[in-house]
Amino acid sequence: MKQRSAGKPDIELGKRIRLRRVEQKISQAELGDKLGVSFQQVQKYEGGANRVSASRLSAMAEILGVPISYFFGDLRSEDTEISPEDKQWREHLQRPETIEFIRLYYAIPDLKIRRQFLEMAKTVAESFQEKV
Repeated sequence: MKQRSAGKPDIELGKRIRLRRVEQKISQAELGDKLGVSFQQVQKYEGGANRVSASRLSAMAEILGVPISYFFGDLRSEDTEISPEDKQWREHLQRPETIEFIRLYYAIPDLKIRRQFLEMAKTVAESFQEKV
């Protein structure tokens, strides 16, 4: 009997689970405890190695404070191509340091200082692009 493997939608779902978990500052072990599974099982869900059942996804959504639809918005079918640039940006946006950076940026209460910080970041980034 041929074993079913997770496909692109399962991998994308796993990425969204991970993104929301990181946003909520919940470890894989904590999520696993709340779901009644090991952190290794959470790793498999997030990596798309194991498929997530509807009941398990419902529990995750409740724990992570989002509706189930959060995990399915704009899921592409397997035959839909994503440009390499879009794929790269999606990967950047899902990194824990990106989420932390955005959280810290919006923690700056003064809009003027926040804009100055953004301009500084642009200047630094442009200086590296000029060297390439």
